Amino acid sequence: MALITLDVLTALVTQGLERAGAAHENASLAAQFLVAADAQGLASHGVSRTPLYAAHLRNGRVDGWALPTISRQKGAVCLVDARAGLAFGACALAVRETLMRAHEFGVAFSGVTNSNHFGATALHLAPLAEAGMVGLAWGNSPAAMPAWGGRTPLFGTNPIAAVFPRRDRDPLVIDLSLSEVARGKIMLAAREGRAIPESWALDRDGHPTTDPQAALEGSMLPAGGVKGAMLALMIELLSCALTGAAFGFEAESFFSETGQPPRIGQGFLAFDPGALAGTAIYDERMETLIGAMLADPNVRLPGERRSSTEVRAHEQGVEISNALYSQLVTLAQV
Repeated sequence: MALITLDVLTALVTQGLERAGAAHENASLAAQFLVAADAQGLASHGVSRTPLYAAHLRNGRVDGWALPTISRQKGAVCLVDARAGLAFGACALAVRETLMRAHEFGVAFSGVTNSNHFGATALHLAPLAEAGMVGLAWGNSPAAMPAWGGRTPLFGTNPIAAVFPRRDRDPLVIDLSLSEVARGKIMLAAREGRAIPESWALDRDGHPTTDPQAALEGSMLPAGGVKGAMLALMIELLSCALTGAAFGFEAESFFSETGQPPRIGQGFLAFDPGALAGTAIYDERMETLIGAMLADPNVRLPGERRSSTEVRAHEQGVEISNALYSQLVTLAQV
């Protein structure tokens, strides 16, 4: 394993994406989000994605020079067109618009269309939490899960995240995909030659499998059975029916280096607590619930581990495999 500082890792990823065909601003923003995921211990959504991003740039699945635009807007709502580029600039624009409109209207929503893989979902919500807003984010992805009762992949793993700010403390962060695990974890297992639990996925014939490669060729199982499948359906519709983005079954896999742009969708929703019961009451209600949760010594607040991992990463750097480090160096030098 290689221990690398966050600054060095960010520079490597930025340079690798630039060499593959991204404008500096787009490459730098993507690198910041990928490295931030590793810093929080989310390796499946971190710099391990860089070789695929680079291949997508080289092969035209992503337009590295695309700049997002606001294509429609009305009051507290707007639609951002990612224009088949890297998702991070479009999501950042959507979050800025959501924050601005939530300050004005008390609640706001921004959808993103013609987008791509957007990394660890909760990372996009940090500006909302810093501004004292309750935030929600979600997105669809290329088909990985069947509709309940089926075996043909139709829905993505469709992550959803929420942040609830706290007074003088780190926000409460909830971040999950609606499959039993994130697809990126199966990708890592396949790369490292590790078996996966039987409860994670089905092979192409609809049978449970411990082979990560067979899982990647088959379908993911939803978290919570039928309830997870229904939540995935909800996120699919919120991500696509409202924005005009491609459904999961209309998008080619993130893990294919060649093909068409996925053109998937994301959504960002913000609430201003001050516009409802009021910030003081919101703060009191938050701490009352958290205090009740922590009265049980076995309870760990969501987001705590990420926060402590991030502090260590800023002090010590992060570990990545020697093979991945070599790939990043090669990409940066091409």
